[in-house]
Amino acid sequence: MSITTIDELAAAVPRVRRVRHQARETVALMAFSAVASSGAAVLLLLVVSLGR
Repeated sequence: MSITTIDELAAAVPRVRRVRHQARETVALMAFSAVASSGAAVLLLLVVSLGR
């Protein structure tokens, strides 16, 4: 007979992701994408303006 603790049972059951966690990750991804795109645009403008 084995003794199973509550921690072991909790570790065995996969956690269900809540909608707010998914929404938070989505907003973070959108913000990162906007910053990366803006940074690329500014870099391209800088390179073009220096090439004149």
